[in-house]
Amino acid sequence: MNLPLDHQPILDCSAEESAFRPAGDQPLKWTADQVRSVDWCIPLTGEALDEIARLAAHIDAHPMQNLQREVDDFRIPALRADVAKMKRALDHDLGFAVLDRLPIDAYDIDTIVEIYWLIGQLVGRPVAQKWNGQMIYAVADTGQAYQYGVRGSHTAVELVFHTDNAFARAVPDYVGLLCRHPALSGGLSRFCSLYTVHERLEQRYPDALRVLYRSMLFDRQKEHAPGAARVCYAPFFSWRGDRLFARANTSLVRKGYQVAGIDMADDLADALDAVDDVCAAGELWFEAPLERGQVQYLNNHEIGHYRSAFVDHEDPDRKRYLYRLWHRQSGAATYDGVTPAI
Repeated sequence: MNLPLDHQPILDCSAEESAFRPAGDQPLKWTADQVRSVDWCIPLTGEALDEIARLAAHIDAHPMQNLQREVDDFRIPALRADVAKMKRALDHDLGFAVLDRLPIDAYDIDTIVEIYWLIGQLVGRPVAQKWNGQMIYAVADTGQAYQYGVRGSHTAVELVFHTDNAFARAVPDYVGLLCRHPALSGGLSRFCSLYTVHERLEQRYPDALRVLYRSMLFDRQKEHAPGAARVCYAPFFSWRGDRLFARANTSLVRKGYQVAGIDMADDLADALDAVDDVCAAGELWFEAPLERGQVQYLNNHEIGHYRSAFVDHEDPDRKRYLYRLWHRQSGAATYDGVTPAI
């Protein structure tokens, strides 16, 4: 396929394109009325909390450079069992879940973050979230405007339904969030099944859906090496075997064409509007507030997530602050996931 640019570099991921296929019956296809709290809220058992207490005591007694501990070094069968329940929900049920909750007020925050890092390893291999190799990412409002080079996670604006890092060479499989502080108001999480979105598009906007199987431009939000391509060229929807692989972010596609300085085709503009229209239907999404100490995880290929705009606390020590982890099994653990050639 000919790329839409011939005057600037581009990250070409068009090899991901696959033939259109109906959503069909999938384990992660649901609507809001089918969601029960028992399916997504995973309480930590008393035994798991006891193991966390022992983990915290060990971490405090044996300091180590951040993020160097390996979960396989610890005997934590109850905590493993609770996280396994969450992982099953991510892969075979709703595609999102909340672990309720880490005893964040009982220990130093650095100790809690190390325990979160160990829990994350039970979900999958942690990978870098920025080109500079940062492994744990702070989701907090920095006061910057949402613009080129500023990721939405560093603002207080509404973030439309999306998958994380939709513009990257290597998209994470799972996204985790540990809540240190929620916002004063707003900042609520919503989730939707991208199989259901796909099915609604097929029913209401069949031509638009097929456009979304073609590669398009995504703004890379300046998350790349100096001088590297500022845009990614990839399909919105594709398939890996019988599982959907979505790079879902209508906002970053629109920004991708602005950054590239070229006009978007009318059929693509209409297709993005169709996605936004379908995702606005309240019966498609489920809202799950994230509270202090809770750990939220989602399947980043098959589930879309949304964050409402928020108003923060005046007290800087109480401002909304989340710790994010990404997990991906393929490629290297670096941001781009490129396997070393040496």
